[in-house]
Amino acid sequence: MKFVSIIIGSKSDYDAMSECAKTLERFDVKYELIVSSAHRSAERTRTYVKNAEVKGAAVFIAAAGMAAHLAGAIAAITTRPVIGVPMAASALNGIDALLSTVQMPSGMPVATVAIGKTGAINSAYLAMQILAASNEELFVKLQEDRAKKAKQVEADSKDIEVLIGEV
Repeated sequence: MKFVSIIIGSKSDYDAMSECAKTLERFDVKYELIVSSAHRSAERTRTYVKNAEVKGAAVFIAAAGMAAHLAGAIAAITTRPVIGVPMAASALNGIDALLSTVQMPSGMPVATVAIGKTGAINSAYLAMQILAASNEELFVKLQEDRAKKAKQVEADSKDIEVLIGEV
């Protein structure tokens, strides 16, 4: 069974990353979620990633703030896709985490999304798009979700739009 693994660097990241989990749940995508740190529990992180691969983890999502080495540490362990979510955990409001996550050496990619809650949600969508490459049912659900979002934009516009003439 393929699933998404969500690893957060500390419990304080859970509020934002619970949005990632909720997004996966809305699409019936299985996931695991644990707290493990690249620095404070390096061996736990390594052991978890190796075991998760054996169990069927297809994509890893890593959320961390400040130095934000978690996604890079995971990318060093696995060749599965890794998505990094920078967290706003310092006086720099996540810019430090963003730069730490996005600046990986060549050959060690980490897909990096926005800081915080928006990044958490987008990490779920990106993980699902990766899974949908080999899962037609999920592919269709994502297409339907996109169509629903497009219709909502049109409905929102109709409530307020002002147009001059016709084209």
